[in-house]
Amino acid sequence: MSLLFWLSLALVFYTYAGYPLQLWLMTRLRPQPVLRGSDTPEVVMIVVGFNEAHRIIAKVQTCLNQDYPADKLRVLIVSDGSTDRTADVVRALNDPRVEVLECPARRGKAACLNDGVAHTTAPLIVFTDARQRLNPQAVSQLVANFADPSIGAVSGELVFEQADGSPFADGIGAYWLYEKFIRNSEARTGSVVGVTGALYALRRECFAPIPAETILDDVAIPMQAAMKGWRVSFEGGALAYDLPSTDAAKEKIRKVRTLAGNFQLVSLYPALLSPWHNPLWGRFMAHKMLRVLCPLALLLAFVSHSVLAFEAPGFFRATWALHLGGYLLMVLAMLVPALQRFKILRLAVTFAHLNIFVVLGFISFVTQKQSHLWGSSTVANSPHGQNPTGK
Repeated sequence: MSLLFWLSLALVFYTYAGYPLQLWLMTRLRPQPVLRGSDTPEVVMIVVGFNEAHRIIAKVQTCLNQDYPADKLRVLIVSDGSTDRTADVVRALNDPRVEVLECPARRGKAACLNDGVAHTTAPLIVFTDARQRLNPQAVSQLVANFADPSIGAVSGELVFEQADGSPFADGIGAYWLYEKFIRNSEARTGSVVGVTGALYALRRECFAPIPAETILDDVAIPMQAAMKGWRVSFEGGALAYDLPSTDAAKEKIRKVRTLAGNFQLVSLYPALLSPWHNPLWGRFMAHKMLRVLCPLALLLAFVSHSVLAFEAPGFFRATWALHLGGYLLMVLAMLVPALQRFKILRLAVTFAHLNIFVVLGFISFVTQKQSHLWGSSTVANSPHGQNPTGK
């Protein structure tokens, strides 16, 4: 029991503190800078959406307003079986730089991405979701990274704008800052595991079609590139702006789907779990897989601690009272939101929700086979489209 207790605690500690610390040390000891350039090759921006008529014009405009040569930039809108006027609204712009690919039936984002890439010939592809606006330098900053011949994909940065100041929104915002630190550190020492779904770029030659049922295209696509030997970078100057979720109910919709996608990912690509096939195996396990094991580790730590508290009085009994008291205080803060004005409780509640969502994500993966199909309500409640905070 003692061994189980310490191993469980060690797994949780390494996942959330040890791995970030390891990356921080690597940025000091073994940095791997990216060679940047100023070339402006042809770029196509692909936006996939379902029933986006209400905001697709704003998205097209933020794409066309990029500080990038107009004759080198194209926008492709892929309508995933939309039943509103998404395609008609885009066509009405009558802009030669903008094209619509209309899919008659809903098949999900992954299938539409496959079609969109096959429909274009540009050497560089920028994927971005319909929801977020972009800073004018987003494309040029992403493209600059491809001057380095080792770079196959580049992630942009998701920036949360001012929300309503709710405790949950503040907690999610803090978690996203933590996640961005990890991604930036991964990029500075090699490759990022996954990219920001709201904005990322890819060499055409790195793209391989993904299964139509894929939920996390923004992990599957760059990880396929990484498994072929390409490097995946992170560009802090390419920004997509959004608002954080303001309550647990909205965040739950997005996060459960994302975590179900993590379980699905390894079922679709089992080679990701092999250190002989995945050159980012250590990072993939630490950044993705250990996080989905943390709820089990937390449970085992508490159960083993409880047994030890009665079998081995002294240290374990004294610390068990603190262990139990911490959980009770966290539950109380979840039931009484006013307590979340204290930062430590706000972060504890966010941590609790994220681990609860892991369990719900696993249940969703097992029971729901159509989770790759989105609805307008799902997208509207998602703070960063397909794949946000940190999986």
